Amino acid sequence: MVKVRSFIAVELPDELKQALTRLQDQLKSGGQAPVKWVDPYSIHLTLKFLGDISTDMVGKITAALEGTVRGIIPFHLEAKGLGAFPSLKRVQVVWVGIGGEINRLSQLQQSIESGLSPLGFVPESRPFTPHLTLARLRDRATPDERQRLGQLIAGTGFETVYSIEVDSIHLMRSQLTREGAVYSRISSIRLK
Repeated sequence: MVKVRSFIAVELPDELKQALTRLQDQLKSGGQAPVKWVDPYSIHLTLKFLGDISTDMVGKITAALEGTVRGIIPFHLEAKGLGAFPSLKRVQVVWVGIGGEINRLSQLQQSIESGLSPLGFVPESRPFTPHLTLARLRDRATPDERQRLGQLIAGTGFETVYSIEVDSIHLMRSQLTREGAVYSRISSIRLK
């Protein structure tokens, strides 16, 4: 049985991907920490990570997603601001923030969680924190390197608001390669 590593996401507009490229270039020029940068054209807003699924589940997942989004109309999000998990003093993940109609986004994400539960997908125990991942620090990064990157993040502006119209969600495939993950769309479900 063929398995596919997959997740559910909102794809981003090209204008935002171009802005994320410029932001990454700005951050790269300011530091030498051991960082794994995410390809800006692969960045997306993850709603649920599914893990390895069998290909014969794709139709069932797509049908369940169509049911979960019924009655959810398109809405508007915004990308702006720069931060880090868990904190700027101990940077592990560098992210861009998400604003706008967050309540609608949370409703969509919760609907996906409950809609996929009957198929055996365990709901996420951590609270949903919408963000766009720009980079991850490698394990070998020292505490000083993490703190210096945090200072760079704190001093770097990303205040222009970029619009994200959420009118569909996508079941995505993630193929891990030496160069990083390569994403492709398996199916799309439109919000109506």
